[in-house]
Amino acid sequence: MDLKSRSYIGHTLRMSVVAAMAFGAACASTPPAPDASLQAAQQAITAAERIDAGHSAPGELGEARSKLAEANVAVKAGHMASAERLALESRAAAELASAKTASVKALAVNTEMKTSNAALLEELNRKGGESR
Repeated sequence: MDLKSRSYIGHTLRMSVVAAMAFGAACASTPPAPDASLQAAQQAITAAERIDAGHSAPGELGEARSKLAEANVAVKAGHMASAERLALESRAAAELASAKTASVKALAVNTEMKTSNAALLEELNRKGGESR
């Protein structure tokens, strides 16, 4: 085998390897869309809206909506890893909005109960003073 033949075989072999790698990369499929995460984020946002988180935690709810919109854009662009991360962030923000809303409502109930208890104690003291 002469030098020219070796060079031709070497070149052909290299080109075959490059072609095989390119073909393999082209055949690699895009991971599936994170449908479950997107749906969970949407459900968390809906749950937060149902308890009026837009009033008590508008920043968190707005962030949840924004992240979900970004996740949907990432899916359309084929960036499934980013879409998954954004959907998880959206769900976390929506759940935080729900938790903050629940906390605000619980504090309001607590304040109302304290006010009612104070009024009852005042009434009891007044009636107790009348019977003496």
